Amino acid sequence: MSLKIRRVVTGHDDQGRSKVLIDETVGNVISSRPGAQSSVIWSSTGFPVSNDGDHDPSHKDIATTIDNGTVFRIVYYGPGVAPRNHRTDSIDYAVVISGEIDMELDVGSVHLKAGDVVVQRGTIHNWVNNGKEPCIIAFSLIASKPVTAGGKPLPAHG
Repeated sequence: MSLKIRRVVTGHDDQGRSKVLIDETVGNVISSRPGAQSSVIWSSTGFPVSNDGDHDPSHKDIATTIDNGTVFRIVYYGPGVAPRNHRTDSIDYAVVISGEIDMELDVGSVHLKAGDVVVQRGTIHNWVNNGKEPCIIAFSLIASKPVTAGGKPLPAHG
């Protein structure tokens, strides 16, 4: 299956009136591991974010997160998706759009289904689809300071 997401981006004309700049099915779908596909819908750098101009940042090469920035990404997890334990220097807001998935942590796991939301706060985690149907999740990743626990820094990895 190919991830098919309609992306609508707004902006302004020369007189400052609001308008649609982009209305398309995303074409920047990538697969970084077997059973997973993703598309960056938008990204930004710096805070506060600038909404000026018409530049579309979605086609640049973006790692999981952007230092001092944001990434809005849609991810498809097929049944049996390859594992990827990782931690990011970000706070991630996630909404399960469709399907079901397990979020594994160092201590325990939680089963999520369509409509569930997650606030991921720099923890090591893995997304595991043990079901028979794909799961699609929307993620907003916002740069954060590296997390510390017990007075020790916990570095991003994976």
